[in-house]
Amino acid sequence: MIIRILSEGQFDVADSEVDRLNELDSAVESAIDSGDDDAFGDALAQLLGRVREAGQPVAMDALVPSDLVLPDPSASLAEVRDLLNDDGLIPG
Repeated sequence: MIIRILSEGQFDVADSEVDRLNELDSAVESAIDSGDDDAFGDALAQLLGRVREAGQPVAMDALVPSDLVLPDPSASLAEVRDLLNDDGLIPG
């Protein structure tokens, strides 16, 4: 699966990572629901860090569509709240 982190680029992440990414996504959602900026920042950093760690960077000159788009690491809680759908940032 190709995941784009806004302002960074794309990463090719194995489908086997979806469950772990969903766990981290749930932590982001919980922090947003509670309005806890500190917990939100930590949870978003962990989610994006896992994508970077588990994924292989896609070449900048490659033209491949993203399956998922994640927010910029500096995104605010309010900005990410607007991006959420029923499944969070990562469906599944």
